[in-house]
Amino acid sequence: MNSLLLNTDGVQIPQLGFGVWQVPDDEAERAVSAAIEAGYTSVDTAKLYYNEEGVGRAIAGSSVPREKLFIATKLWNNEHDRAEAAFETSLSKLGLDYLDLYLIHWPVPSQDKYVEAWQSLERLYRAGRVRAIGVSNFTIETLERLMNETEIVPSINQIELHPHFPQAELRAFHEANGILTEAWSPLGQGRGLLDDPALATLGHKHGKSPAQIVLRWHIQLGNVVIPKSVTPSRIRENIDVFDFTLDAEDMAAIGALNRGTRLGPDPATFDWMG
Repeated sequence: MNSLLLNTDGVQIPQLGFGVWQVPDDEAERAVSAAIEAGYTSVDTAKLYYNEEGVGRAIAGSSVPREKLFIATKLWNNEHDRAEAAFETSLSKLGLDYLDLYLIHWPVPSQDKYVEAWQSLERLYRAGRVRAIGVSNFTIETLERLMNETEIVPSINQIELHPHFPQAELRAFHEANGILTEAWSPLGQGRGLLDDPALATLGHKHGKSPAQIVLRWHIQLGNVVIPKSVTPSRIRENIDVFDFTLDAEDMAAIGALNRGTRLGPDPATFDWMG
């Protein structure tokens, strides 16, 4: 497993982690346990996913020591003005005494509280409650405002990113400012990406599935990636991407799949409070 260095005190994040979006709480314990057994050490959840308790049960039942795991969760949109209390609630549900990474889930520019929320995350970081802090679904504009009005540069920005929507401009901004890029929906949410003949061709070439080809593309771009599955065989398949390399021609073929269209909401206008 590769790890990447965050911009805070030498903290490293596994480059491939396990996501639990849309995994019900009563299934999360089984899915996360299967992932940890398969070799994953990073788990990404969120308050909105309503499965922090199930994730916590899996962590508690694991034979892997807590310090060997990297656990992330996220602040929801209706709690930007009470981020520290929301953090403590998530920590309690997870059954942990610290987090490895805490993210603002969406900026919600229309609400205009994300700078206030970030200042709360800065306090949590300085107090040693969380090892690193970052954001999710932030744009260049909202990142620039954070960096201009606060003290700590986000360690990571988790964004929609897959071959149909590769986000080159935002990735370049991240790289220029020491922010890691983390991809959600890295496999395109099962909405046609993995059926592309170009991926089947590359899969045949390397003896891998289309999903493994896409995950390897993410790895070689330098993205942190968090595929989700509740199927043990796919959980194991998704982590088996470190024994082959895509060449320049392969990477170009995947790059040609860019459609420039999102599957999820636009962060500039998304304001759902849930």
